[in-house]
Amino acid sequence: MRLSIAISIALLVMSTAASGDFRNKEYELNIANPADAHYKIDTGQSRFMVRAFAGGLLSSIAGHDHNIAIKQFSGDVHFTYGSVEPASMQMTIKADSLAITDKVSDSDRQKIESTMRDEVLEVGKYPEISFKTSSISAAKLEEGKFTAKLNGELTLHGATHPLTVTATLDFGQNLLHARGQFGIRQSTFGIKQVSVAGGTVKVKDDLKFSFDIVAHP
Repeated sequence: MRLSIAISIALLVMSTAASGDFRNKEYELNIANPADAHYKIDTGQSRFMVRAFAGGLLSSIAGHDHNIAIKQFSGDVHFTYGSVEPASMQMTIKADSLAITDKVSDSDRQKIESTMRDEVLEVGKYPEISFKTSSISAAKLEEGKFTAKLNGELTLHGATHPLTVTATLDFGQNLLHARGQFGIRQSTFGIKQVSVAGGTVKVKDDLKFSFDIVAHP
């Protein structure tokens, strides 16, 4: 009698699961993507830089390019072991964490960073910069190393536009290492170009970003 009851219960559970009425979403995810990995960006081991270029009539005399470090950012990476795809990534940057790394006087540093935060990025209105992928494609170069194309949207200065980033991915023991660079135009995001000396020295529209990012599970 007990055996008969046990068999009946087992058949009922199997039937309910097959009909879709008894499902565990987390279990489904693991079965559908058994190799799915979730990593978080390690800011302490990562490097994210911006290079702003000087322009204007007197740029070769009075102006010079600026190297800017992005100090505070975070993000998550999902990928599939062995093939990378399917994969996704999202990253958030604190806009007021950008800092000049050039060797300049304290007064110049304060002036440049204040202008960058208050007049250029307007961090009071737009405190965060974000990037979220819509698709990622990858090609294997060698064991544990891939080249990847990240297609997504960049939200900066209150505007959102498509952006494609190319990166080299290296996988180690519980480690993802991504390196690459990309460029944007400030005008695309409604950012005004900073100028001094009556416009004879100003920052060019193009900015170049470079990253060397480490992520761990």
